[in-house]
Amino acid sequence: MGIEWLKPAAFLGSILYAVIGVFIFWLCFVIVDKITPYDLWREIVEKQNQALGLVVAAMCLGISIIVAAAIH
Repeated sequence: MGIEWLKPAAFLGSILYAVIGVFIFWLCFVIVDKITPYDLWREIVEKQNQALGLVVAAMCLGISIIVAAAIH
C-alpha cells in the first residue's frame, strides 16, 4: 500500500475534489432553500421545527452521498 496518497499531486487532487464537493453541496442546499416556500434557517433555528430539521438532515446526507459518488 505505501504512502502514495502523500504525493503532492494526489494530495492536491484530493483537496481540489473536496472543495468542489463542498461547493456543489452548498449550491444544492441553496437551490433547495430557494424552492421551499419558507425560510429553512428560521424554521429550524428560531421556531425549533424538529421535523423539518430531520428532513433537511436527510436531504443533506443524500446530496453528500451523490456528490461523493460522482467525485469518486
